Amino acid sequence: MTKTTAARKTRPPSVAASPWASAPDREQQREAKRQAVLQAAAELFNERGFHATSLDDIAARLNVSKPTLYYYVKNKDQILIECVRQGLDMMLEGIEASRAAGGKAIDQLMTCMQVYAHIVTEPFGMCLIRVGDEQLPQDSRKELRRLKSGIDQEFRRLVAAGVEEGALAPCDPKITAFAIAGALSWIGRWYQPGGDYTPEQIAQQCIATLCDGVLRRVEAPAGVAPKAPRRSRRSSNAMAPER
Repeated sequence: MTKTTAARKTRPPSVAASPWASAPDREQQREAKRQAVLQAAAELFNERGFHATSLDDIAARLNVSKPTLYYYVKNKDQILIECVRQGLDMMLEGIEASRAAGGKAIDQLMTCMQVYAHIVTEPFGMCLIRVGDEQLPQDSRKELRRLKSGIDQEFRRLVAAGVEEGALAPCDPKITAFAIAGALSWIGRWYQPGGDYTPEQIAQQCIATLCDGVLRRVEAPAGVAPKAPRRSRRSSNAMAPER
């Protein structure tokens, strides 16, 4: 027996490479495709509305067949639940990150406002605002409203702390939190990607308006007290005592 023949007999047989991905890779691919389904659905919900969007529309956007979608989601209601939940999770994570960063309450509040304004221009955040939770089943609606309440409570806390620090004018934290969230949420209603302003520019201008107001303040020269508002002759007479 030659050395070459002996080497051939002792060499282990080659193992053919499997065309199937390993279990972790398959799961990763499945999750990526599931996210693509949710992303496409959120975009369509924002463009057409929830009721006007069908599973066929979502499948067409992804260039797949409708039965393919059922491998990743159960139905359209579940898709909406997941889209809205992802929008809320993004907001809660951003708010929690601002809390973890510490600093003064006013700095945390400004960061939270920026996070909120930015997320409502993203597909999932926009879906949360445009579609809302009234389209969801009762159980899911209660859960999502509970999560929304967490955002509201955080805004109230920061407003109250800002007043305590002296950075914010005295106010009702509940009403002020409603006004802030309501104004920033409305961005998600009218924002259109590719418009005249970037999401960052929109956030900056809206937050500046919320914080500074719309009235022009004319500063009096140093050492000059501001004049009291002049009353009309009619109002002066009305206030005069009877003779």
